Amino acid sequence: MQVTETLNSGLKREITVRVPAGDLESRLMDRLTKARDKVRLNGFRPGKVPIQHLRKVYGKSFMAEVVNEILTDSPRTIVSERGEKAAMQPEITMTEDEKEAEKVLTGEADFEFKMAYEVIPQFEIKDLTGITVTRPVYDVPESEVEEQVMRVAESVRSYAPKEGAAASGDRVTIDYVGKLGDEAFPGGTGNGQPLVLGSGEFIPGFEDQLIGASAGEHRTVTVTFPENYSATHLAGKEATFDVTVTAVEAPGELELNDETAKALGLDSMDRLREIVRGQIESQFGSMTRQKVKRQILDQLDAEYQFEAPSKLTEAEFENIWAQVTRDLEAAGRTFADEGTTEEAARADYMKLAERRVRLGLVLAEIGEKASVQVSDDELQRALFDFVRRFPREQQQNIYEMYSKNPNALTTLRAPIFEEKVIDHLLGIVSVTDKKVSKEELMKEDEPEVASASAETPAASEAAPKKKAASKKKAAAEPEAE
Repeated sequence: MQVTETLNSGLKREITVRVPAGDLESRLMDRLTKARDKVRLNGFRPGKVPIQHLRKVYGKSFMAEVVNEILTDSPRTIVSERGEKAAMQPEITMTEDEKEAEKVLTGEADFEFKMAYEVIPQFEIKDLTGITVTRPVYDVPESEVEEQVMRVAESVRSYAPKEGAAASGDRVTIDYVGKLGDEAFPGGTGNGQPLVLGSGEFIPGFEDQLIGASAGEHRTVTVTFPENYSATHLAGKEATFDVTVTAVEAPGELELNDETAKALGLDSMDRLREIVRGQIESQFGSMTRQKVKRQILDQLDAEYQFEAPSKLTEAEFENIWAQVTRDLEAAGRTFADEGTTEEAARADYMKLAERRVRLGLVLAEIGEKASVQVSDDELQRALFDFVRRFPREQQQNIYEMYSKNPNALTTLRAPIFEEKVIDHLLGIVSVTDKKVSKEELMKEDEPEVASASAETPAASEAAPKKKAASKKKAAAEPEAE
């Protein structure tokens, strides 16, 4: 095999590989010899088929297997022998001339192909102990736990039918149709919707206009959607809702005792408080970790400014861009609405893609040197968690697809590996805890890139409900144990 480098520019490499016809012939004969004892042909005893006859019958198909084997194994071997790491699978090109290809398959010509790839840039991991991190810590007060316990307990509060007008705190059951002008808008219809008046579950002004209503009464509720409403096609617009109150119920007494906890499937109120505190602390702990991780990544990004492989960057950009455009389309917004242009947004997101690729390579190198591994058990847990996000009837098919596809499993392995590398770094960098208020902890960091938002909310809610940001909302119910 003759290997000739034809391009070495920056991270780009191009290699021409020529396999002499004699080498192909040797591989073919070896394959034919091994097949001789297995092939059954009329007129010949097992193992007695002449090699030349085998070649006449199977020569071209076996030679095609030889060529495929070379194309599969050689690129990886060549890159390794050159002491390089390919950023992506090398691109292979070969002759498209049918006559030339025929000569290769019949053993009359050398087999030549070209491989083009980018290498992972070489860089040295510097002293990591110089990284400094301020970890914001929020101590959850008992009052916040009690407030959340009350919200959880509300889910099992009893209600009894009530005669007469609904008051604040009563639960009404309503059917409604939302309209912009005279036209009903998608998602603005609901039937049999329970609503506790005064809960703030629906947008401001909606619940107030149902106070005093009785069962069987029809009302027209007029509201203005908030300017920052999640369904942006409704944001800031006035709408009317034709509402029919089908039932009015008065609340029973809410007691925080063991019986209430048992109604929630728990042994005691102390256990409920324990679970609620754990969920709240876990939520704020996740916010803390994200801020700490961001500090680490920012410092690594400033320290390692090498050229990122363009193919990896382009692939990462395409993933980001697809998400951005999907979100904008779903929200019914344009880049102009976001205060930018498509050209400027592309430039910003390309910078973000470059950053992510560089940091990914740096974390991979740190993890390799630290012998960070993702165990099979960790990967299986991640797969089960991923599968559970889908409807039950789809879960088995998705599980099998990922289990049998190494590339699909890689998409689950990568984030686990990254978090384990971050854990490794937290064990060696300088970390200083700082007590902060809830407001400070929840304050958004500056985005990685300006102009366009990668998290434009989808227009998924056109009903009058408010959409609370999940990262700012404590768990509403205890999870099953």
